[in-house]
Amino acid sequence: MGMRVGIGYDVHPRAEGRRLVLGGVAFESTWGLAGHSDADVLTHAVGDAVLGALGLGDLGTHFPPSDARWKDASSLDLLGRIHEMAIRRGATIVNVDVTLVAEEPRVSPHYRAMRANLAKALATTEDRVSVKSTTHEKLGALGRGEGLAAWAVALVELP
Repeated sequence: MGMRVGIGYDVHPRAEGRRLVLGGVAFESTWGLAGHSDADVLTHAVGDAVLGALGLGDLGTHFPPSDARWKDASSLDLLGRIHEMAIRRGATIVNVDVTLVAEEPRVSPHYRAMRANLAKALATTEDRVSVKSTTHEKLGALGRGEGLAAWAVALVELP
């Protein structure tokens, strides 16, 4: 079958008093993101990209918010489950690349930890995972800090 590419996108609104988790890293913050799981927008985008490359739909199909099992679930755990789906199909994660769109917090000091967390969940090496961020230049809802978004792309090899 060869190489397949998947694209992932996720966005979550800001939620006061909730824990902020990005790439499996918990940030010191008075706010987090609203969502059924831990709302780790960065990891969700990666999961959707891998699922897309495998032709398996999206995160909500496999871990629906209507299912209580996934309430406050670790997104890294969900990504590990997605990796298990890839393994069952004989797929290998070639690489993933994810970009967080956020005015705040400053995430660059945490890139290495995020890469390590994502690589571990995908059972791959850190050199196959790229994490970066950008702002929305104060434009729109993301620019006003009303939420965070992430884009990801994954390349997988299938037999």
